[in-house]
Amino acid sequence: MSEEFHKIRRLPPYVFEQVNRLKASARAGGADIIDLGMGNPDLPTPQGIIDKLCEAVQDPRSHRYSSSKGIPGLRKAQANYYARRFGVKLNPDTQVVATLGSKEGFANMAQAITAPGDIVLCPDPTYPIHTFGFIMSGGVIRSISAEPDESFLVSLERGVKHSIPKPIALILSFPSNPTARVATLDFYKEVVAFARKHNIIILSDLAYSEIYFDENNPPPSVLQVEGAMDVAVEFTSMSKTFSMAGWRMGFAVGNERLIAALTRVKSYLDYGAFTPVQVAATAALNGDGSDIEYVRNVYKTRRDVLVESFGRAGWEIPAPEATMFAWVPIPERYRAMGSLDFSKLLIEKADVAVAPGLGFGEHGDEFVRIALVENEHRIRQAARNIKRFLGNADGTA
Repeated sequence: MSEEFHKIRRLPPYVFEQVNRLKASARAGGADIIDLGMGNPDLPTPQGIIDKLCEAVQDPRSHRYSSSKGIPGLRKAQANYYARRFGVKLNPDTQVVATLGSKEGFANMAQAITAPGDIVLCPDPTYPIHTFGFIMSGGVIRSISAEPDESFLVSLERGVKHSIPKPIALILSFPSNPTARVATLDFYKEVVAFARKHNIIILSDLAYSEIYFDENNPPPSVLQVEGAMDVAVEFTSMSKTFSMAGWRMGFAVGNERLIAALTRVKSYLDYGAFTPVQVAATAALNGDGSDIEYVRNVYKTRRDVLVESFGRAGWEIPAPEATMFAWVPIPERYRAMGSLDFSKLLIEKADVAVAPGLGFGEHGDEFVRIALVENEHRIRQAARNIKRFLGNADGTA
């Protein structure tokens, strides 16, 4: 029993754990660490959703095993949401399945479709489950561009041309965690045409569809493209949209064959989320949208404070188009040390925690991800700490 198990050996070291240990040690020593690392929402779940949970939990029937696929009302609510938001028609019985967050959905879809040695095209940098889910399932990752532009399409062509066997799937993640980039519908049209031509499955992570800052250009769904339903499944989450991260509620929607495969795998592994959680999620999706608008406005305000205050401190922050993150180049004088060591340095010298870009892929190592999970006062305090840190590094303070 001394050797690591096969699947564990295939996983790379968890970069974020090193930062988490240092953060915990600093706090144990009395440091006031301003944590802008993990994307863990600090906003409370809206009261109406909590009230619906409390109401549902009083019914003893809701304490039984739930439905792994999702209760009918919840699947219908998700289908109605897609119709309102994207103009996409979904059959709630065959094209919608509830998941325990988008992360679980992605991992179990990988289990459902991957044979040992199958190749999957995945952006680098990207959210870790997009790669780890397939690695744990015996797949092989081929990295492609993470930019929703011509470079992505060029890397797609190269990925198919130089991969043996041919890739089975392609990961999309826009708005992107970590880069915060947003795709256009025209971009999706080209990607769908490519996938249909080469018979490649599209798995789209749309977890941040409602956290956007240009009111005139809300992020589209790949399923809006004609023919996308033939090849694509899309994953959404209620974690950030409704500040329900700990509730673990998400969805996969799209191609019937793929949804059926995911549903079958899940039926062997779980009984679904607690029924009152599903009832409360149904109420959230059927709401008037004011809860979503409130969350969006809070993150927009925090984004603006982050960009302004860090810029004044001497660290320029590219304003993110969407998500609750900023994807930030490491200051040039520290870039050579890499994102992990720089993140450790910020904890030690500035009492600020960020996420090292290396944790999202090797092409992220010149960046850190900053999460908008502290209020404006704490963000400004982080900026003051950063200003002192940079000043001392220059020898000017």
